[in-house]
Amino acid sequence: MHLSRFPRLHFAHLPTPLEPMPRLTELLGGPDLWIKRDDCTGLSTGGNKTRKLEFLMADAQQKKADTIITPGATQSNHTRQTTAAAAKLGFECHVLLEDRTGSEDHSYVYGANVLLNQLHGSTISKRPADTDMDAAMETLAQELRDDGKKPYIIPGGGSNEIGALGYVNAAIELMTQANDRSLRIDHLVHATSSAGTQAGLVLGMEGINSGIPVYGIGVHSPKAKQEEKVYNLAQITAEYMGLNPDIVQRDKVVVNGDYVGDGYGLPTDSMVEAVKLMAQYEGILLDPVYSGKGFAGLVDLIRKGRFKKGENVVFLHTGGSVALFGYPNTFDLPGYV
Repeated sequence: MHLSRFPRLHFAHLPTPLEPMPRLTELLGGPDLWIKRDDCTGLSTGGNKTRKLEFLMADAQQKKADTIITPGATQSNHTRQTTAAAAKLGFECHVLLEDRTGSEDHSYVYGANVLLNQLHGSTISKRPADTDMDAAMETLAQELRDDGKKPYIIPGGGSNEIGALGYVNAAIELMTQANDRSLRIDHLVHATSSAGTQAGLVLGMEGINSGIPVYGIGVHSPKAKQEEKVYNLAQITAEYMGLNPDIVQRDKVVVNGDYVGDGYGLPTDSMVEAVKLMAQYEGILLDPVYSGKGFAGLVDLIRKGRFKKGENVVFLHTGGSVALFGYPNTFDLPGYV
């Protein structure tokens, strides 16, 4: 899997750490837990999109673009990392934020990731829920073209066949780390939504014949819809790389949709517990939208016996802890004593 054939910039802090989680392992009494720290990729507090942006921004430069357009939900980690990359590389950046939750909390609407989008110098416009964001971006792109700009559209989550290369590479990186420390990985678990992370991981793991199953915990779409989205993107990415798309069989794409709760970005009790557990037992911050729900699913599945004692389970931390500051009243924490 010769990824050097594809245009890529190098600004992510790689390889990200692979760390054991001994206290949570003891507390939960199940498998040996590890965490792959893709919250440590750099670029405005890091996160999984940084890996994708190395390839996407290289493509934008190759196409002589001068302006980036990208969408996200209000507290989008993707837009934060994209605006940071645009600032670093000298692109103008326009962000379209979709109101998926209906929250009017000032911290959610204006703080956390939204604040950082603006701090990085991007312009932000808001769209109501269920907006056709692709059409909205194309309308803006045409307006910019009419003004003499050369816009480059990055899809939600950076999740296309170019962005997914970042997680094909992550699969190779993780396997190298495991081999170097003689760690047998039995399961790789992560939060999945826009599909690029899981599609890249599945394709990468299959392409290097790792034997490691990738288990996605959905935070947005139902199981069947999310699995189809991931599978389709994995096949498109394989073709883009010059591989046989059948390298990824349908049964290798597994998503559990039981932990979404009432909807994308809406807190759940299990997410609150998971964020607190990770913070109080391992000193690591998760986020309320993605990694919090992803880890909540893993905790529940361990309690139900889905992952066994003696197995090694790696949780991929996709970043996003900045979003905690958009949910200040969610965690019911004590005040001063």
